[in-house]
Amino acid sequence: MLETKKYLESLFKAYHVEVLSNKQDLFEQYVSESFNIDAVKLIKEKHKMIMENWELKVRIEDVLTKQMIIPNATVAKPYQATLDFNQPEFQEISFVEFEDLGQFGLDFNPEFKRIEGTPKQSGEFKVKMKFNVLGEDENSVPHTKILSLLINPDPKSLWKNIPSDDQKDEIWKKQNYWKTDQSDDFKPLGNKHIVVSSKRGRSHANVGAFREDDYAFKHFEANGWSIVCVADGAGSAKLARKGSKLACKAIVDYFEQNLADDNLKSYDEIILHHHQEGGDAQQISQLVYNNLSKAAFYAHKQIESFATEIDHPINDFHSTLIFALFKKFDFGYAILTFGVGDCPIGLLNKDLTGIKLMNWLDVGEFSGGTRFITMPEIFSSEKYSTRFGFTLTDDFSYLMLMTDGIYDAKFVVEANLEKLESWKTFVDDLKGNNEDRAAVNFDATNQEIANQLSAWMDFWSPGNHDDRTLAIIF
Repeated sequence: MLETKKYLESLFKAYHVEVLSNKQDLFEQYVSESFNIDAVKLIKEKHKMIMENWELKVRIEDVLTKQMIIPNATVAKPYQATLDFNQPEFQEISFVEFEDLGQFGLDFNPEFKRIEGTPKQSGEFKVKMKFNVLGEDENSVPHTKILSLLINPDPKSLWKNIPSDDQKDEIWKKQNYWKTDQSDDFKPLGNKHIVVSSKRGRSHANVGAFREDDYAFKHFEANGWSIVCVADGAGSAKLARKGSKLACKAIVDYFEQNLADDNLKSYDEIILHHHQEGGDAQQISQLVYNNLSKAAFYAHKQIESFATEIDHPINDFHSTLIFALFKKFDFGYAILTFGVGDCPIGLLNKDLTGIKLMNWLDVGEFSGGTRFITMPEIFSSEKYSTRFGFTLTDDFSYLMLMTDGIYDAKFVVEANLEKLESWKTFVDDLKGNNEDRAAVNFDATNQEIANQLSAWMDFWSPGNHDDRTLAIIF
């Protein structure tokens, strides 16, 4: 009754009704009447309902007006975005779901408050978030909040793939030294195998330009030696595609002509002596230098001769060149290498616990201007002798030769080429630990290995769209 009296006193005061002293007993009687007690109780309940309804409206409006950001997605790229429901305005939400996410290839996971899936179309879309807030009846119709969802196109889809011989005849191909836009191989190489893929970078494919990279390899059954070459034609050189092809062919031709029995006998004797007794380091250096330097110079002269023949400057044929000559002996392998330019040769031991970089790269002091096999000054440089490598190893898991289209994207900087972890990450990447889940199965019985390597080489790397060539001996 006290509560009723206080309410009526406030009500009378609000309406400027004064209860005179001689009417106090009447007011007390009025307050005690059941009608007034029930009426005040009902009014206060209505007041409470009005306030609760207002608070409910405020909570709903807070959710509707508070910004919620859905992170951008990309077509064909697996997507997970946990929405921020920890903001005070969103903590009042009791139920939430999203309409029609399936049309974009997405779904909402209510347990983790996460949008996930693989987007299948690009564009800027309006998404309906249905929700209720605390205090609403469980059968209440959900409210609708409109959110923006931006799905970027697959970057790969923005690049054209125009064949370099698009609508061209055989005469044009011959006159322009055309070669296929992609080349893959998988073959035995002595008691090892080689898988290699070379393909145009997106920057060339986008404008119908040529593949500038090239490779060549051969096993000489008669003597057990194998040669593998990789070359990267300079994009700024008019006939770089021919220069890289000539360079690789010349190296194979040189060793085909010069791995004669009398040469091989001294080769093998010096290497065996070096293995058994430590040998003479100078003798080994001379063996490597005398033979590989002649091969490199032969490649230079072959390109020079061709340039003269067609009346072009040799600079039009600029190309890097790396190659590895190796043979299996009873004790293991002898591996001899040469490199000019910015293409690395990496040797991983059998159990992947050691990496040996078999050449140094023309970066650092040569940054911004790599060296090419077409440059005569490399043969007279005081650093020329350091371009050759030699090692003996009981066995190896991988011998890899690659152009900078692979190296730049996967190793980024030269220093990483000497880090074992970088190479182990690279091998894991090749085996499928990548966002495309593209994997190469390094099994000699795998007849799809060349196709697998080719598919792996379609990886996306922002800013890295150069030709890619990777040769792996395993």
